[in-house]
Amino acid sequence: MDVKKFIAEHKLTSFPIGLGGCRNSEVKDDSCDYDVFVFDGKSGQEILKFENEFVIIHHASLSETQSKKLLQYDKLQIIQDESWELRMFLSKINEKRTLLYSDFAKNSLIESLFCCQKTKESIKSSDVFGPCWQKCAAFYLADAISSLNHQRISPSHMLDLLRRLEKNQTNEHISIVTQTVGIERATPPLLERMLKSTIGFSDLVEKNNHSQIIQQKYDFFVNTSMLTDCYFYLGWINKENFIKIKDNLNREQDLIHILKVAFDVEADMNLVEQQANSIEKSCNSILGIL
Repeated sequence: MDVKKFIAEHKLTSFPIGLGGCRNSEVKDDSCDYDVFVFDGKSGQEILKFENEFVIIHHASLSETQSKKLLQYDKLQIIQDESWELRMFLSKINEKRTLLYSDFAKNSLIESLFCCQKTKESIKSSDVFGPCWQKCAAFYLADAISSLNHQRISPSHMLDLLRRLEKNQTNEHISIVTQTVGIERATPPLLERMLKSTIGFSDLVEKNNHSQIIQQKYDFFVNTSMLTDCYFYLGWINKENFIKIKDNLNREQDLIHILKVAFDVEADMNLVEQQANSIEKSCNSILGIL
């Protein structure tokens, strides 16, 4: 795809712009979209189709301070930057990238511990969302381990990258992720059901064209027999959307019907609690190392 042509046709020539994501990395495949970061001081995303490719426009700010967002700009390929503001901004990120990865990892571990606590509280109070919190806890642990290995968060490639990591005190906890996420249950019929619910949940929460990208990723995974990677990807996407509505769950009780399938939740609450305890133990262990 001609990125500069895309910028011109969408009248984005007034802002500093960079290309990030998978298309600007060594880890990419035919299902990957183009992540175009437009530093216009706004927030949010737009998902468009251009030259038969999906493009996500990430509206961004040069005064951003959150480590999660700053790491999205790590090693960004500058497309246009007449004022050199973006170049200077990226230089500052590069100077503190190790600290940013560490900060994001710690935040992810804290979020995972929060989700573990919510899991156990939900089980005690018979709250139907308990298994959903447990799934989120596992994915946050995966985020933390990826970040501690200075890997950009990329849900479609994360499981494969985690498998390749060298063995050390932190990375040994990858086994807890794989044991508690549920990837061993991945089969074509299950993934098809998960896809439909994941797309439905995305449309309800995000209200954009992200569901088309989810479908494209699913098609790629299934056609290349990467079933466990597909399971992990769908679950991670659901985690992100679940967290967006976490404060309104008491008003969204009906969502459990779609989330049971989207997350492929475990029905055995004793096992769910055991998994939450295992994740909690791993998080505390890694925090102790840090």
